[in-house]
Amino acid sequence: MNEFNSQSYRHTSMDRSTLILSILLTLTATNTTFFSPVLAGTFDSEFDITWGDGRGKVLNNGELLTLSLDRASGSGFQSKKEYLFGKIDMQLKLVPGNSAGTVTAYYLKSKGDTWDEIDFEFLGNLTGDPYVMHTNVYTQGKGDREQQFNLWFDPTADFHTYSVLWNPHHIVFLVDGIAIRQFKNLEHRGIQYPKLQPMRLYSSLWNADQWATRGGLVKTDWSNAPFTASYRNFRADACVSFAGKSSCPASSPRWFTQKLDLTAEDKMRAVQSKFMVYNYCTDTKRFPQGVPKECNIH
Repeated sequence: MNEFNSQSYRHTSMDRSTLILSILLTLTATNTTFFSPVLAGTFDSEFDITWGDGRGKVLNNGELLTLSLDRASGSGFQSKKEYLFGKIDMQLKLVPGNSAGTVTAYYLKSKGDTWDEIDFEFLGNLTGDPYVMHTNVYTQGKGDREQQFNLWFDPTADFHTYSVLWNPHHIVFLVDGIAIRQFKNLEHRGIQYPKLQPMRLYSSLWNADQWATRGGLVKTDWSNAPFTASYRNFRADACVSFAGKSSCPASSPRWFTQKLDLTAEDKMRAVQSKFMVYNYCTDTKRFPQGVPKECNIH
């Protein structure tokens, strides 16, 4: 996870009519070929709650997991398995009401000092203001690839599916099946790509009011605690890594070779033009010597 430079953050609001037009546009961008047969498990069989002193709970016979945050502590969990490429889906319902200062992080990460990582982070906000969905990709311990989006729905009112497609060709971030971001494997151009280190899936709910909401200007209102995020319908169509060996499901060839064609990339860029509120590739103040190399490769 990355404590994003708050000076780079800018807040974008959209009126209701624009949102309606935008969601109609993005729904046409759905690429159903991403979905293949998946492997599902209950939360008690697939995950360990790793911290929080009881603030993380598995409910409904393993079908639901909740994390909570109060002034004393947040909470978190991690997958029992490590994955080396896969299509990972999870449905989340985020902290409702005044969630300013809170962060719900949902990410894949490997071990060690030169780790790889694929991030979703949801930055809470005042009641009625949009959540900011923060994404990032780390390779060999280096990130600084943040892109942020406003969502076209209220992520606290119901569950929505947040997915990562990770294969040797690219990483794709999806929301309800809609591709919103792609990070290509450009190793042939001298850009590192996560392909060797297996990753676990992690999630946590924690207080980050020193930076999360409007660069730390809005602090957590503890009178609203405990804050709670909910999870359901975990799916992993993925290669599972164990003791240095990787085992892939029979359905893996479909997602393992999946690429976005030019039409799908154009549709994704149209979604980005409506909802992206920060892009590291256009932040010349942050990178005075030039933006990262991948930003200039299409």
